[in-house]
Parts: sequence; structure tokens; C-alpha cells
Amino acid sequence: MKKKVFVSGCFDLLHSGHIAFLKEANNYGDVYVNIGNDKNIRYLKGRNPINSEIERKYMLESIKYVKECKINKGSGVMDFTKNFKELNPDIFIVNHDGDNIEKEKLCYSTNTEYVILNRVPEKLLPERSTTNLKKISNIPFRIDLAGGWLDQLMLNKICPGPVITISLEPTHEFNLRSGMASSTRNKAIELWNHRIPGNDYEKLSKILFCYENPPGTEIITGSQDSIGIVHPGLNRIHYDNNFWPTKIDNILDEEKLKFIEDNIKLIPLGPRNNEYDVLSNVNLHKEYIKELAEHSNKLWNSILNLDIENFGKSFLDSFNAQVKIFPLMLNDEIVKTINIYKDDVMGYKLSGSGGGGYLILVTNKRINASIKIKIRRINEI
Repeated sequence: MKKKVFVSGCFDLLHSGHIAFLKEANNYGDVYVNIGNDKNIRYLKGRNPINSEIERKYMLESIKYVKECKINKGSGVMDFTKNFKELNPDIFIVNHDGDNIEKEKLCYSTNTEYVILNRVPEKLLPERSTTNLKKISNIPFRIDLAGGWLDQLMLNKICPGPVITISLEPTHEFNLRSGMASSTRNKAIELWNHRIPGNDYEKLSKILFCYENPPGTEIITGSQDSIGIVHPGLNRIHYDNNFWPTKIDNILDEEKLKFIEDNIKLIPLGPRNNEYDVLSNVNLHKEYIKELAEHSNKLWNSILNLDIENFGKSFLDSFNAQVKIFPLMLNDEIVKTINIYKDDVMGYKLSGSGGGGYLILVTNKRINASIKIKIRRINEI
């Protein structure tokens, strides 16, 4: 009797990488595929799947390596748990992208073998992943590590200070409206399509900033977004009573960039809702803004010194200063998520303007269902 092999995933945009994975899984036994339901995909990714759950189920059941396909009954990143327990499989197979601690724990508690497959394409075929297929452009994303909001004139006219940003390779399908500068990135794609055209970073940043904020724009998008996208590596962007910075410090040192990559993890929270208005409650006290600027500079120094303890502390202190100024960055659901992780990490903050997006953790530990980042080193011309 063949063993029962459990597989779970979205399986949207079915491609040759999926087929190769299912073919290899079939070598272990009968493959039972369990796919994310449409509602949960909307929750996790902030968009509808390209193919509905019924279409995805139909396509997967047509593949000769699949014994059966079912739609997951749960929600969240472990939406398959009920299906898993109902099937009681012998083996749970994932690829490296899908590996996490909670899946291991589930298998351990049920005496199920846990197998991680490498992404190996069929001979003569290119390596495929859904993320790479959807990557319509090589334009980076941006995360602010500290000092976020200081690029806004309403803050830096009261007290000058820096925003610390990193430019991220588009290795993950980051959600829209989630504090990753996706709106500015979309404008960059309109301008330049696949890649940033050159290495005159300040000039290109200004072009992108002006393109996103044409004359007559009522709410100006902060320039940290265009600068953080265009300038590779780590950036300290100094603001003083203006929308555009007085100075940009840039670091491409491999040791420092690797330090950040090794100690940052992202937890998806889901996109901000359309009614979110962080500016409806603002406390523009000079001492709060000064505190934000001071902690941003401390974070920069901690990176220069490769000091993980002070990196985590200034990361959290900067975020706490943000929340004093913009208390609506947090809500009850976000606080619940923070409480799950806060005692096991050295620091945390929300991406962008908060209200959703990603919880960014400072830790060198393995964190369940987290996303690792890759910093852009240099822009391809």
C-alpha cells in the first residue's frame, strides 16, 4: 500500500516548477494536494488569486502525479491544519520556500515524516517559481529601519533628522498597501519598466519623486520612498525643513549589509484597509520628533559597529517614538501579533505608516512563517 503524501500551497499560476515538485513528491507515495481558499489568499496577500479555488482544484486534479486535491478549510499561514488531521498522512512534503517550524511541530506531534525538497527543474527547463513569474520588474522595494516620517515636512520643519532605509530585491511578492513603497515602485515601473536606468542615483531619485508628485499634488509622498528604491544598499537620508534631503549617506559594505539581512525577519500582517487614516490623530510635539531623530542616528551607529543589541534597542525605540507621534499606527490586532513575538526578539517595528503590512523583527533566531530579506547591492544597468 502506497504512503499518503500531504502537500499544501496556493498553486496559483500553475507552472513547470509546480509539476516538477509534484512529480518528485509522487516518488514518495500518493500525493494529496491541499490548496489555499480564495478568502484566505485575499487575507494573506491583499489581492484575489488569479485563478479561483475551483479552477486551481480542477487543474491540479488533472495532473497525473496528484491523487486528490482539496481546498483548505482554515485560515492564516497554517490554513491546512484541519485537512492535514483529516487525512492523517504518512509524509508532509514542502519545498524550501514553504519550510517553517510550525509545520515541523505539526509533523512531530502526529508522527508524520517531514520532507523538504530542493527546487530542481526538469532537465532542459528553467527554474520556475510563482514569485519569479509575477516579478514583472527588477525594480526594488524599500523598508525604513528607523526615523520613518522624518521625510515629511510637517515633522522635519519642527526638528531635523534622518530616515534609515534599505533597498530590497523583489525576491518576494510583497503585498500592496503594506509599507514597502509599492506605490512608488509602481511609478518606477511605469517610468523604467524592468530596471533602474543608470547609476546617477540622486538624479534618478528626483525624477521618480517628481513623477509621483506632479505640480498640484495635495499629499506629497515622502522622498524616502524614491530614494530608498533607487539607491542600493543602506541609506541614511538627512531631512531639514524640506521635502528633499540635505544629504544622503550610502553604505554598500558587504559585512554591514549581511549583518542587517541576518538579523531582520518579516511577519505578514495583511494590507492596510482602505479606511485607514493615520493622519487623523497626530501629536507633533518637538520632543517626540527629536527622540525619533536621535534613535535613528543610534541605529545607524549600531550598524556601523555591527552591534546587534543596540541595533535591536534603537530599532524598537525609534518605532515607539513613531507611535507617540502617530498612535493610530497600532490597532488591537497588531498588538496581539506583537505580543506573540516581542519577548523572543531584540526589537520590532511596523513597515511604513503602520496599520497593517509587515511586522519587522530584529532577531537572529529562526521565526515561524517569517520572510527573509535580500538587500539590493547594485543596480543592473
